Amino acid sequence: MKLKNILFVVNDIEKSKTFYRDLFGLQVVADFGENIILTEGLVLQEKKLWEKFIERTVCAGGNDAELYFEENDIDGFLEKLENSEFAIEYLNRCIEHDWGQRVIRLYDPDRHIIEIGEPMEAVARRFLKSGMTAEQVAKKTQLPLSQIEEMQ
Repeated sequence: MKLKNILFVVNDIEKSKTFYRDLFGLQVVADFGENIILTEGLVLQEKKLWEKFIERTVCAGGNDAELYFEENDIDGFLEKLENSEFAIEYLNRCIEHDWGQRVIRLYDPDRHIIEIGEPMEAVARRFLKSGMTAEQVAKKTQLPLSQIEEMQ
């Protein structure tokens, strides 16, 4: 068995489709009207259809899960967010964790949490470029020294 998709229930499928296409580059794989399959395994489904299927009322934005994306160019992505047509609601603007990874958390239009983080390899390269030694980078990022040395 393998996990195939993650489904998000949304109020406005067109708005959500545009959000994920414009900000994250996801493309439509299949469009069934009230159900849309996007690349990377994300499925969007209209709230009214989902409620019909499960015979229950849906409450959005429970803050109990997130989608995680990696972005090599965090600064460029921050600029993209600032210039976006969407009113972005941030949980946290760009923060840097103790291990050096920069991340952003925000809500999608239906208050699902999205985290965008730098890949750890990009973090290590950024530190090496700044003049840190391989040993310092390994200690800071908690990546194996051998992996850091291969990047030099």
